[in-house]
Amino acid sequence: MLNKLHGQPDSYDRKSRYRFGKTLGAGTYGIVREADCPEGKVAVKIILKKNVRGNEQMVYDELEMLQRMHHPHIVKFHDWFESRDKYYIVTQLATGGELFDRICEKGKFTEKDAAETIRQVLDAVNYLHHNNVVHRDLKPENLLYLSPDPNSSLVLADFGIAKMLDSKNEVLTTMAGSFGYAAPEVMLKKGHGKPVDMWSMGVITYTLLCGYSPFRSENLADLIEECKNGRVIFHERYWKDVSKDAKEFITLLLQPNPDKRPNSEDALKHIWVSGKTASDHNLLPEIRAYVAKARLRRGIELVKLANRIEALKMQEDEEDDVPGEADMPANAREAAGEALAAHSTEKGLTTTESAGDSASTLGKSPGRLSRIAKSAIFREVVLAKVREMKEAEAQKEFEKKANEAAKKG
Repeated sequence: MLNKLHGQPDSYDRKSRYRFGKTLGAGTYGIVREADCPEGKVAVKIILKKNVRGNEQMVYDELEMLQRMHHPHIVKFHDWFESRDKYYIVTQLATGGELFDRICEKGKFTEKDAAETIRQVLDAVNYLHHNNVVHRDLKPENLLYLSPDPNSSLVLADFGIAKMLDSKNEVLTTMAGSFGYAAPEVMLKKGHGKPVDMWSMGVITYTLLCGYSPFRSENLADLIEECKNGRVIFHERYWKDVSKDAKEFITLLLQPNPDKRPNSEDALKHIWVSGKTASDHNLLPEIRAYVAKARLRRGIELVKLANRIEALKMQEDEEDDVPGEADMPANAREAAGEALAAHSTEKGLTTTESAGDSASTLGKSPGRLSRIAKSAIFREVVLAKVREMKEAEAQKEFEKKANEAAKKG
């Protein structure tokens, strides 16, 4: 695969077919940009070669997987090419928004709707598992609607850390996944496989039905303990109108022992996924509350995104796809304003005063935040950074202990 991909002769001609637009996101290795091509709008993942030097196989693995995947609920591969210093992976552009954001736009979202949503995602996961692929990063942010159309399909995206297993019994040992969605065996480095995706599905289902996560620890040590004990709490206030079958389905998926978790095929056969026993209870108030709590976090992420884009910009040496000021996501300033408004209300400022200051400043000076907004978000970014450092230290300590235990065993 590596030889086949490297040095594709028509790469520069292929690149000329694309006119790059706004930046949709940024990660460890590069950015994702919207682009126009003769076939329409697409998403282009741009990976800086220097960021994956010595680990190029990761890029080739993602390419190979995407080219093999053909499923209505999995984002479609479109094209790929490379330049002197970058790889470009082109996929279908999902314009309908993230799962939770889209739900908030609805007038009603019932438990039956939630069952249908989970069925679509499980259908995609089942396809992956049948093809010996583990996604390893299932979370609401990676569940996107293809279009704004009310009947749009939900698609699974971001295969950056997905793994194609060489055999059914292959065990993966590298840390992978997102905080709060990773299975206990991943965090403990005990070796993992397809069951990690089923655990993540359990966390997503729980959150979708009540508006908060089943595991709320803010550091790795406590989170591992929480996940290991396998005690899933269904608080009466939020769960009294949710069906018994939904709770059973979640409990089965959030089983600490991966060998006891149902596989994707069995999960799809569960009575709750069919929607037959799901209630008509409206989940929208809880989901809206969940999204509201995430606004400040989104404001922080937007600042981090801007910083990452700026850092990547400094590394670029080709002008045509250099990210600039116009690359902040379309709703960045509004989201930052909302984040500040929510934050200021909690701190005792009036919403009108704080939001007004932010909105007027954000509207008059594109790309600039007001002094109050900068101060509030900067403080939160610093606190987030401190938490990240503590989590990194805790993770290293756990890895060290896990390795010591493995050697003794």
